[in-house]
Amino acid sequence: MTKIGYARVSSREQNLERQFELLERSEVKKIFSDKLSGKDNNRPQLKEMLNYIREDDIIVVSELDRLGRNNKEITSIMNQIQDKGATLEILNLPSLNGIQDDNLRRLLNNLIIELFKYTAENERKQIRERQRQGIELAKEKGKYKGRPFAYSADSADKQKRVTYEKIVEMLGKDVPITQIAKELDVARNTIYRIKENLTNKEKRENV
Repeated sequence: MTKIGYARVSSREQNLERQFELLERSEVKKIFSDKLSGKDNNRPQLKEMLNYIREDDIIVVSELDRLGRNNKEITSIMNQIQDKGATLEILNLPSLNGIQDDNLRRLLNNLIIELFKYTAENERKQIRERQRQGIELAKEKGKYKGRPFAYSADSADKQKRVTYEKIVEMLGKDVPITQIAKELDVARNTIYRIKENLTNKEKRENV
């Protein structure tokens, strides 16, 4: 029996140290980690861990959502762990270490995880619904502008704002879109979108 840890954050800018510390306190022998969104099914270290585990191993994660972001993904991973004859331990859920009967401990552990999955998924649905209602209300009041595009005059990235201005300038000079894309290293779809927005804006101003 080996304790194996898995840690995940959603982006390279985020830090794994907190999860590593929690896993090390739980005396895991080996840790796999990814810096990718839980929505990403192609997580190399997760796949490597699932290939590595053996019967009677214990997979340890700090929170259940480190495995995935929705019930379908989490259930799939849990099934793969169980198919290997291993068990899952979630550090922020109640500990069942005091129960001596292995079958009872696994049963209770699975019940707790299923309840936790249901609660977490339900909370995410409620958050999305509140966001949708908020957006609809803002639209009714004419206050919703939507999320700014990566390349736009309102972009949070200064370099992308500069690139946007260059695109607008080159479009104004009738430079071919393929040439703009090549010179500025920007996807043609992005340039088509900018051109369409500029055309629509000009039409509105001329009404």
